[in-house]
Amino acid sequence: MNDGKHAGDGGPAEYAEGRVTEPLDPPSQRRPSEGAAPDIAEDDLKGFRFDASGMPLGPSDMPVPDVPSPLAARYLFPTEKYRGEWRRHWIHLMPVIVIGVLATFVGGYITGVFGKGGNSTLVTGVIVVYLCILLWGAWRVFDWYFDRFILTNKRVMVINGIITRKVAMMPLLRVTDMKYEQSPLGRMMNYGSFVMESAGQDQALREVKHLPDPNELYLQICEEMYEPEAVDARDTVDESLDEPLTADNKQGGDA
Repeated sequence: MNDGKHAGDGGPAEYAEGRVTEPLDPPSQRRPSEGAAPDIAEDDLKGFRFDASGMPLGPSDMPVPDVPSPLAARYLFPTEKYRGEWRRHWIHLMPVIVIGVLATFVGGYITGVFGKGGNSTLVTGVIVVYLCILLWGAWRVFDWYFDRFILTNKRVMVINGIITRKVAMMPLLRVTDMKYEQSPLGRMMNYGSFVMESAGQDQALREVKHLPDPNELYLQICEEMYEPEAVDARDTVDESLDEPLTADNKQGGDA
C-alpha cells in the first residue's frame, strides 16, 4: 500500500543518508518594467547617423544643408539648388566704425570746450551733425546686414540695398576666370575679394569685396563649376545620414 512517500521526496531516511540537500529558493521574477528598454525621444537621437541595419554611426560631422533666408528665397527659381549665402565680413563696416568713433571724440571735445563759453549755436550745430552721422552709420549697418552673396548650382548673385534693391548675377557656365585676393590684413582677419571674368565682357557682377572665409568659398565655387555631380551626391548622403531615427526608417533598417 502506498503511504504517499516516494524516493527523492525528502523523507527522514534520505536526509540522514545525505542524498537530499536543502532546496534552493526559486529565482525572483524580474518585473517587466525593469527589463524593458528605456524610452528614448527622437530629440535625443538628433545629430546621430544610422546605417542600413539601424546601427548608430555616431554624430555627424557635416552640417545639415542650409535653407535660404527669405531675402534670398524670393530670387531663386524652383529648379535651382541653393548652396549657401554669405554676409560680407564686418571689416566692410570699418569706415563707419572709424568715423563714428572720431565723431564721438571730436563732438565731445567741441561741446565740452565751447559749451562753457555759452556758445549754444555752435554746440547745437555739433549735436545736429553728430546725430546725422549716427543716422548715416545706422543706415550703413542695415545696408550691410541685407547685403548677401548667394551661390546656387547655376549662378552666383549679390543682393544689396534697402530701399533701392540691386540684384547682380553671373551664370557659372559663363565664368571663364576667377580669383580671390587677400591683403595681409585680410589674411589675418580671414576675408578677401573675389574677381570673376566672363569672356572679356563687362558684367554686372565682377568684383565682390570683403567676403568671409575666401579659401573655403573659392573651393566651393570651383567644385560647383567643375564637379556638380559630386556636390549633389554628397548632399544626398548627408541628408540621409542626418535623418533622425523614427519608427518607419528603424523598421526599414531591421528588415
